Amino acid sequence: MSLRRSLAAAISAVVLGLCLPVATASGAAADPCGFYETGSDAFYNHCTSDGSRVVIKVEVGGPNYERCVGPGRTWLGSASKIDGAFYAGRTC
Repeated sequence: MSLRRSLAAAISAVVLGLCLPVATASGAAADPCGFYETGSDAFYNHCTSDGSRVVIKVEVGGPNYERCVGPGRTWLGSASKIDGAFYAGRTC
């Protein structure tokens, strides 16, 4: 019985040791694609590998507007002023 418990504990430790680096790496990975907010800022992350630039529609309290963004993260403004942003379906 004691051997079984020791074996189970050893297997659990190995499995836990293998899973933790994966969870940490995926949790600290890149920003999400598309619109997202942090505590105070709003961003649009254009995820591409071809270097394309796209038009996004930015939703705000006043008139909405379009903006051309390149690959990667683009700061849109304060999260309190930006309601959302989405791909407009065309490149620029």
